[in-house]
Amino acid sequence: MDWWDADGYTIGRLLVTRGLAALYLVAFLAALMQFRALIGEHGILPAPQFLARTSFRRSPSLFHLRWSDRLFAAVAIGGAVPAALTLLGVTERLPLVACMVVWFVMWLLYLSIVNVGQVWYSFGWESLLLEAGALAIFLGNAETAPPLLVLILLRWLLFRLEFGAGLIKMRGDRCWRDLTCLYYHHETQPMPGPLSRAFHLLPRPLHRVEVAGNHVTQLVVPFGLFLPQPVAGAAALIMIVTQLWLVASGNFAWLNWITIVIALSVVPDSFYAPLGEPVAAYGPVPVVFTAAVIAVTAVVAVLSYWPVANMLSRRQAMNASFNRWHFVNTYGAFGAVTRTRREVIVEGTTDAVETSATVWHEYEYEFKGKPGDVRRRPPQYAPYHLRLDWLMWFAAISRDYAAGWFPRFVGKLLENDPDTVKLLRHNPFPDDPPRLVRARLFRYRFASRTERRATGQWWMREEIGDFMLPMSRQDLP
Repeated sequence: MDWWDADGYTIGRLLVTRGLAALYLVAFLAALMQFRALIGEHGILPAPQFLARTSFRRSPSLFHLRWSDRLFAAVAIGGAVPAALTLLGVTERLPLVACMVVWFVMWLLYLSIVNVGQVWYSFGWESLLLEAGALAIFLGNAETAPPLLVLILLRWLLFRLEFGAGLIKMRGDRCWRDLTCLYYHHETQPMPGPLSRAFHLLPRPLHRVEVAGNHVTQLVVPFGLFLPQPVAGAAALIMIVTQLWLVASGNFAWLNWITIVIALSVVPDSFYAPLGEPVAAYGPVPVVFTAAVIAVTAVVAVLSYWPVANMLSRRQAMNASFNRWHFVNTYGAFGAVTRTRREVIVEGTTDAVETSATVWHEYEYEFKGKPGDVRRRPPQYAPYHLRLDWLMWFAAISRDYAAGWFPRFVGKLLENDPDTVKLLRHNPFPDDPPRLVRARLFRYRFASRTERRATGQWWMREEIGDFMLPMSRQDLP
């Protein structure tokens, strides 16, 4: 099959559109379930206050027209419904223009959410979902052949994602160059998963092999995406296997899954021959659609200057959008790897004054995803994104990361705010709010096999010191 024959990617397009729809659905549902506590009218960082000091030009969003919590919920549901219908295959059966409108609506609604999400939405996979979603607008419906130029744009996105991540590692932490980063990373990553401890306890020589394999996958294999088939498809499959390894070893929201989805666009139908190649009868491509595809390709070519310049720069940024539309971004993660894991443990008490007899409730304030109770096995949450839990990981690294929101979070706990406590596993004060809240900093590490058998614990920990002294409602502004 000729590599330039876009008709040979029927299955790839199907998997890309269904996969992106599934991730859009997860993203909209996560926004719906968490927004009131995070950016609602009475949230930790209220979106109305952000909108009052930010222009549409700086942060394009439909919410500049009007904000209310009810309207945000409607927007999130309004994005989740077409995402679900697309996942079920309804959208691709619509006329071409209607199909494009559905994808445009999902992109616009999620862009509106991201651009008012502030620090809670400051993750690279938000921009990645928006960029991939924007390209999906031009993938066509079931009656049109997969546009060759859009498939090439998806490969260019995948290349920037993988190659940028590889460069940031080689330019960043020395442990990536001496192949020792995975001595620490499985243990110190933002949110370990159920198998992270097993990965951490693998022999160190195997960890070095993991890092070396990662470098090959991110720095060498991406160039294969632009070679003829079957080389391009094989390169994509290598990336998919690597991403599945990452899915098994940790919780990175939908970062790994969307990378897999994009990579599936490179795999030709011929690779699925043992399962039976699809029979597709495509109609003529409308001239207007062809013009639109050429136009978006030209826009990507122009905007690619900034991510390419970033990748070539010695001061490469890890995740950055060079425009407020989150289109044609630069990607990369974990340029630096922490060597020890720190956790902020939040506690409350009903005592008005702390004494030696004060009882602090600790594990009841445990977060849903991040480590707390040393006897609790790390849960699996990805591709769902626990935004508060992720920000708590950054807070443990430095108080500066949490200066703008942590005191407000504590204030919500002191009010027993129902939306905020829903973000936690348990509320230790279901009837009356605590009188004091404090936060302590601990060093966590995975229990060895011997320690696990002796104690039943998944984690071993030791206290470092105070993160925040006991605070009452009167102590907080």
